[in-house]
Amino acid sequence: MIQANRQVGGIIIGIFTMDQTVMMFIAGAFLLVVILGFFLIRGQDSSRNSNARQHQMMQTMAALEGRLNQMSEQSARHAAEVNRTLSERLDKVSQRMGDSLEKSTKDTTDSLGELKTRLAVIDQAQKNITDLSGQMVKLQDILSNKQARGTFGETQMNDLVSQILPPSAYGFQVTMSNGKRADCLIKLPNPPGAIVVDAKFPLEGYHMLRRAEDEAQKKAAISRFKADMLKHVKDISEKYIINGETAESALMFLPSEAVYAELHTNFTDVVEKSFRAKVWIVSPTTLMATLNTVRAVLKDARMREQAGVIQKEVVTLIEDVARLDDRVGKLRTHFHLAEKDIGMIETSTRKITSRGERIEGLQMEESESPEAVLEPAKGPAHLD
Repeated sequence: MIQANRQVGGIIIGIFTMDQTVMMFIAGAFLLVVILGFFLIRGQDSSRNSNARQHQMMQTMAALEGRLNQMSEQSARHAAEVNRTLSERLDKVSQRMGDSLEKSTKDTTDSLGELKTRLAVIDQAQKNITDLSGQMVKLQDILSNKQARGTFGETQMNDLVSQILPPSAYGFQVTMSNGKRADCLIKLPNPPGAIVVDAKFPLEGYHMLRRAEDEAQKKAAISRFKADMLKHVKDISEKYIINGETAESALMFLPSEAVYAELHTNFTDVVEKSFRAKVWIVSPTTLMATLNTVRAVLKDARMREQAGVIQKEVVTLIEDVARLDDRVGKLRTHFHLAEKDIGMIETSTRKITSRGERIEGLQMEESESPEAVLEPAKGPAHLD
């Protein structure tokens, strides 16, 4: 756009420069005519008899007038050509300026649209940051209060346990035989037995360690954190590891991965002492892995129980098959006896049939003696 303005300005300046040159030339010619006229008039006054000179001057003026007319026509044609060229160039420049303005408008509109989108994203991000800041403040309030911190830890632990294990495999706020109440009791078969998970954890020393400004405060915070952790480990070991009722170990749940990482990085002696006390310190991530292992153990135990039931049912099935075989044998014996009886019945039937045929073949003899009777067949009369 700037280049087009410069082109238009250059054309206009060129035209103005050319017109000024022509005007100066015309003004000079006019001045020359005036001077010649002046001298001519003066010559007429001084020597009115010099006709030849006057005639020559008239010719010169006529020639000069013709030259001026020619130059005026050329100037007019040149001005018309310049006007035409200027008009064409102005049209082209106007078109370029229009296209450039349209493109600039489109680019500006697109840029404003992108800027609006980015501003919306920034506003949403700012809102998310504000919400997150509020949540962090709430979390800080929770972690700064011991009772609220315990509730927060229990809630997080309860969510993890209830999401991974079946309801029959755990219990919350279970009272032990010694009167102590466990935050969570995972019911594992023997061995190893039920395992207690404690969700209360000391965090005051950790906060002191984070807020320590000099070496003395840091040293005091480290001592406080170690003492609190070891005391809590001892309490869990004494309260929740009960011979014959629970497993030989217990879990201490830390609902903060940062505290867990700090503990395993800079307080390895505390971790080792907790191992010796058979108190396993877990974070949300490691508790999830532990619960998945527990679920696999429970599944294996159920499979073993089902395998025992199946084995018992198979033994019962074998006994039923043996009884069935004995009864089939008895039935076969009855079938043999029945077959023998049927054979005897068939024999008797054949004898009866034979006797009937014999009786049918006898011819009755006429006898005058009324005492004549049928001679009985020899042999026994019974049917065998």
